[in-house]
Amino acid sequence: MIIAEKIAETREKIASAKQLGKAVVLVPTMGFLHEGHLSMVKIARNQDPNHKKIYIVMSIFVNPLQFGPNEDYEKYPRDLARDSGLAEQAGVDLLFAPSVAEMYPDGKSLTAVQVSQITEVLCGASRQGHFQGVATVVTKFFNIIQPDEAYFGLKDYQQVAVIKQMTKDLNSPVKIVAFPTVRESDGLAKSSRNAYLSSEDRRQAPVLFRSLQEAEARIIEGETCAEVVREEIRQRISSESNGKIDYVEIRKADNLAAVDSIDCPVVIALAVRFGTTRLIDNIVVEV
Repeated sequence: MIIAEKIAETREKIASAKQLGKAVVLVPTMGFLHEGHLSMVKIARNQDPNHKKIYIVMSIFVNPLQFGPNEDYEKYPRDLARDSGLAEQAGVDLLFAPSVAEMYPDGKSLTAVQVSQITEVLCGASRQGHFQGVATVVTKFFNIIQPDEAYFGLKDYQQVAVIKQMTKDLNSPVKIVAFPTVRESDGLAKSSRNAYLSSEDRRQAPVLFRSLQEAEARIIEGETCAEVVREEIRQRISSESNGKIDYVEIRKADNLAAVDSIDCPVVIALAVRFGTTRLIDNIVVEV
């Protein structure tokens, strides 16, 4: 596996792979890798175990643009030595790990990518500027790496929706491939931020997925009132944990539009703080 910190070297290595006829797959991450990240790499690698057809690029970059002034950018877990070993074992061909100065030589991005409407709800409502930062850095990665496909996990359902909208609107040739959330044995969605949880918060956190599963069951049984389902989720989380609810929302699965009556496929999404750690999760319910 090659580890590249410079854009020029990254482009050079990818150009060589493309000259050999290889398709480029990008797995963008902020590092501190877990099985959710690695499972996407393994799926791609299993399609081409001999490295003859697919060139897998993983990016590791904690993007300052997507963190607010009171968020956890400075303390976000970083361990490139650990991550590079895991990435190589999983089958990554090139690990792109640029510095902030390499990505933003002017200290910040003087050009921003803004995806409208879909970024104004859910996490976008409480994390102002977050998705502009996401869209901007992903656009930069697409321009630097020029992948044929880019892999994203559905734990952040809204992020996937934003990236899909962006690639459609900007006529990007990159195919966005979304993968199901990878979970711990007790249902907690795997996340780099789980490392922040105290032992007691970690014990309580699986209530998030349990509440989502129960909500899914209620809808399948015939409940159509979105507010009833939302309130049941809130009560479950509040009664079984110390988590502070940021939001519990039920939205159309295709465009995140609000729903009052559940008569179409929906995503139930939530964000809850345990101490200073903000966890997100979701479940899609087909109706």
